[in-house]
Amino acid sequence: MSPDAGTTAPLGVAMIGYAFMGKAHSNAWRNVASYFDVPAFEQKVLVGRDAAAVAEAAAKYGWAETATDWRTVLDRDDIHIIDVCAPGWMHAEIAIAALDAGKHVLLEKPLANTMAEAEAMTAAAAHARSKGVQSMVGFNYRRVPALALAKELIAAGRIGTVRHVRAAYLQDWLADDQAPMSWRLKKETAGSGALGDIASHAIDQVLFLLDDRVTEVSGRVHTFVNRRPGTGGQAGGLEDVTVDDAAWATLSLASGAIASVEASRVATGRKNSLQLEVFGDKGALRFDLENLNELQFLDATAPAREQGFRRILVSEPEHPYVDAWWPQGHIIGWEHTFTHEVRDFLLAVSSGTAPSPSFEDGLEVQRILDAVEQSAASNSTLVQLSPAATPAAGTAGTTEGA
Repeated sequence: MSPDAGTTAPLGVAMIGYAFMGKAHSNAWRNVASYFDVPAFEQKVLVGRDAAAVAEAAAKYGWAETATDWRTVLDRDDIHIIDVCAPGWMHAEIAIAALDAGKHVLLEKPLANTMAEAEAMTAAAAHARSKGVQSMVGFNYRRVPALALAKELIAAGRIGTVRHVRAAYLQDWLADDQAPMSWRLKKETAGSGALGDIASHAIDQVLFLLDDRVTEVSGRVHTFVNRRPGTGGQAGGLEDVTVDDAAWATLSLASGAIASVEASRVATGRKNSLQLEVFGDKGALRFDLENLNELQFLDATAPAREQGFRRILVSEPEHPYVDAWWPQGHIIGWEHTFTHEVRDFLLAVSSGTAPSPSFEDGLEVQRILDAVEQSAASNSTLVQLSPAATPAAGTAGTTEGA
């Protein structure tokens, strides 16, 4: 079982999965204590199905030992935290079992592949939380200092009443129609395509920045390349793509604001561009992940002759998270968002404070993704979201953005 909040005993961490996300999370676990004051922990076990490959990864990434069956780490008294970096189709089974075993769970986004899985996971998390067991979804872009600053400016009223938001997450790694098949292009393993993979980030940012909830959804999804070269080794063999390449949605929010969301993995020339624009009656904000350290801010209360977007280089000690890193002007990178995520999660576990974003927050994103799919399947018909199923505001922990 997990140690009590406030204990000085090292927290044992086991991570499941060691590919792209496993590498990013391992970097965070390896470095977080070098820059932030966090509870003592140990990188105990890295779990993967291929014994040789996981052993090689563990040696690179700083894990003390390996396992090939994730169930074995749940039985160990020296494991207190399970970091789930496995593909989405495995999330529900692993997370629920880990929470039931009394382990704190850090889970990569999106929460799950289906609404049924997401609801079961959220129920398990709520039950575990009543016993002091914490859980968090890894929407790492909440930990970009510029976006954390944007949230602070919005909350402080610096851009006034928000009227509308534009959120676009654009990549081009599938723009080439000869790009090969992978598990991310099959519905049975990925759940959805660009919608769940990257639109989930854009939607989470709308909720995060505005501290608002979605009431209505209209959406569309599209697959531009329906068949791709297979992975089975047959020369010239093609396999069916069963998820979307791109998705679009219009979201109505409880405050009266409107958000447009776009996501594409075939946007030629865009490598990893999460673009956000927030327009209020007293100002506006702009951000692009491809310029991660910059936030554009317009103060519409200034005289007209002085107005215009100004660039804030978010690298001052006064900015969220930045005081742990380098002198002013020495920028940070994409990988630092995971270090901030692990920092916040460790502090939440140590203090017994529910971290943010919670599984309830992940479920809310899942509900919106599901509504986009429902709308798309019925010619973009408007789908209503019931407020009764929306998690109450203020359930997030207090460590985020510190």
